[in-house]
Amino acid sequence: MAKLKRKEYEAELEPLQIQLVEMARWLSDTGKRLVVLFEGRDTAGKGGAIEAIAEHLNPRQCRIVALPKPADREQTQWYFQRYVPHLPAAGEIALFDRSWYNRAGVEKVMGYADGEQVRTFLRQAPVFEQLLVDDGVLLFKYWLCCDQAKQEERFAERLQDPLKRWKLSPIDVASREHYDDYTKAREAMLKATHTGHAPWTLVEFNDQRRGRLALIRDLLSRIPDKRVPEHCLEFPPLQRRLKKERYTVIEPIVPDDD
Repeated sequence: MAKLKRKEYEAELEPLQIQLVEMARWLSDTGKRLVVLFEGRDTAGKGGAIEAIAEHLNPRQCRIVALPKPADREQTQWYFQRYVPHLPAAGEIALFDRSWYNRAGVEKVMGYADGEQVRTFLRQAPVFEQLLVDDGVLLFKYWLCCDQAKQEERFAERLQDPLKRWKLSPIDVASREHYDDYTKAREAMLKATHTGHAPWTLVEFNDQRRGRLALIRDLLSRIPDKRVPEHCLEFPPLQRRLKKERYTVIEPIVPDDD
């Protein structure tokens, strides 16, 4: 399948983003809460998918959750505790750029969690998610898939691009030797946590643009009737001449002519 060109991608994305805005309005109107988890290998495309969803949504309503490594105190807490404060309130959306499933993935593969910690997590995760769903949270879990050749290509691109180099870390370098280990960890995670109340959806992201479109379409298809009348504001014309800015203390910076 040929790589999707930017113009084609943007033409297909725009109507989906309009539907995402409608979805956000529905959530606000009904008070429903939405949690979407984005998991996958390094460079799979989690950040780009999240940006495509959140781009035109109100940041006060839609929050991106990308937690750093746990602090010393957090390492002594119940594992799920650091994630709970980031769950949404009524009408809100939380997009998790990696989530509590770190324990079943990078922490397991890289040795940050021992076998007993991983087994405990795999037992508790379905229970934790059942509590969320029972309380009315709309919970969707996505795993973004990519072949190792694509992963290597994207690592090289990040290394060469000064605007993307910040995305690289020593863990990324080490993870290149653990492709098969991540596959085994993912399969064990799916076996334990792919449940009726919180199923996983795998999306191919070898072509990230096609992957984003497929993921967004799937997400929208899972939301019930999201059509809510739009509350349109009226802007009557001002009954006076329009004014220019005036300054008495500090003058603004004036852009240079091109």
